[in-house]
Amino acid sequence: MKLFPTLRLAALVCGFAVAAHAQDLSSFEKRITTKVLPNGLTLIVCERPEAPVFSYFTIVDAGDANDPDGQSGLAHMFEHLAFKGTKDIGTTNYTAEKVALDKVEQTYAAYDEEYRKRVGRDEAKLKTLHAAFEVAQADAQKYVVPNQFTEIAEANGATGLNAQTSLDDTQYFWSMPSNRLQLWAYMESDRIANPVPREFYKERDVVMEERRMRTDSSPIGRMVEQFLATAYVAHPYHRPNVGWMSELSQISATEAAAFHQIYYVPSNIVIAVAGDVKAEEVMPVLEKYFGQIPTGPKPEEMSTVEPPQIAEKSVILKEQVQPLYLEGYHKPDYRDPDDAVYDAIQDIFSNGRTSRLYRSLVRDQQISAQAEGFSGFPGNKYPGLFAFFAVPNPGHTPTEMRAAIHKEIDKLKTTDVTDDELAMFKTRARADLLRGLGDNQGLAEQLAIYQMRYGDWRELFNQLKKIDAVSKADIRRVANKTFVDTNRTYAMVEFQPPNPGAVQQTQGGAQ
Repeated sequence: MKLFPTLRLAALVCGFAVAAHAQDLSSFEKRITTKVLPNGLTLIVCERPEAPVFSYFTIVDAGDANDPDGQSGLAHMFEHLAFKGTKDIGTTNYTAEKVALDKVEQTYAAYDEEYRKRVGRDEAKLKTLHAAFEVAQADAQKYVVPNQFTEIAEANGATGLNAQTSLDDTQYFWSMPSNRLQLWAYMESDRIANPVPREFYKERDVVMEERRMRTDSSPIGRMVEQFLATAYVAHPYHRPNVGWMSELSQISATEAAAFHQIYYVPSNIVIAVAGDVKAEEVMPVLEKYFGQIPTGPKPEEMSTVEPPQIAEKSVILKEQVQPLYLEGYHKPDYRDPDDAVYDAIQDIFSNGRTSRLYRSLVRDQQISAQAEGFSGFPGNKYPGLFAFFAVPNPGHTPTEMRAAIHKEIDKLKTTDVTDDELAMFKTRARADLLRGLGDNQGLAEQLAIYQMRYGDWRELFNQLKKIDAVSKADIRRVANKTFVDTNRTYAMVEFQPPNPGAVQQTQGGAQ
């Protein structure tokens, strides 16, 4: 009965043997040059001359978990601003624009001060102040060249131009012809050193609308927001990465500039370049541009530690929408010796149609349309959650999802996983790692992330040793340690039928 899984496993191992030989640590050490500049910024160059292109990945060790109190969403806002240009790009006259932008901040500060008054707010004055603020914005807009930063990059062959903000960090990346590397170095270093918060309040409206779409108008978004706010009582992981609306709607360009000054310092940034580049040729170019970024003290490490959870917590939303179920258990961060064990549990529970949750809830019982478990939610830089998520089929409830998931968890705690399950996890993990190094963008991303998180990109390859060391006993031990009632927070969306009387009353009022 075990012949076919064994044959599939053997085929996978053989299929990746050649790739592994070409992408082992010693091979990369010959092609990678790492340098920490005098200002503290870390550069990584990986030579991969397969095509005349390169990819880069910039990681800033600051995400929404670093938003100052009362300013949630600020890190995400700054990511948006990074595409608005610099003192040289995106403006017809920066000297005049700077005066106009200062006026915007002055008028906004006056408006905001009156708006925040809880007692004695003068509505007429508030209207006048807001009008002055709008006039100042219109004046500053006269100097803006919209989308010039993006247009310059794309006109010179940039593809995949994007950025993203998580609770843990902020990332910027694109790919480009290798003969445009100097232009990229100028543009990327310029926006790190000299960002301009132009169109800040216009962009703030965009982010607020993003929140409305992804959270306020989304059943999953609302559930996840309430779930995290319940699971965490102290750590910033309890707040949404897009920010609370009341705070997001009031953050200012002045506050964004202060955030940049603290976190966008060279010692808090790693940049990796991979592709058709030679370190001896490009490193001097990178040093020239990125070495000019003013230095600054590395931000202090976060001191807030989430206290141990001592009781099960719950969130129940009753809405006229598709029922949902989500639960999570606190777990250590990525540096924990058992981190690879959590990866094994995730793989065994959720990787494909042979995974335990799919086979049990979706295929066999047919009570769920989707069921999965995942580690490191909502982040992994700090202690996160191992979470389980399920979408009930029609006629089934979140409570059924909860019972079925707990049944699978109990099996994991009392019975060893099979040899095939453990072997397939290790093979897939190795394959995923090698696949992620198969193109310039993935390679640059992994090198930058591991350099940032571990202080040495070589730790990427040490992960294979940790994966290989995972045992059946480790999985049972970690499951019994983590998946306990007092460590659990769950959330469910229960379907609530409409109230016929309320509908009739509303319709009658409308008539």
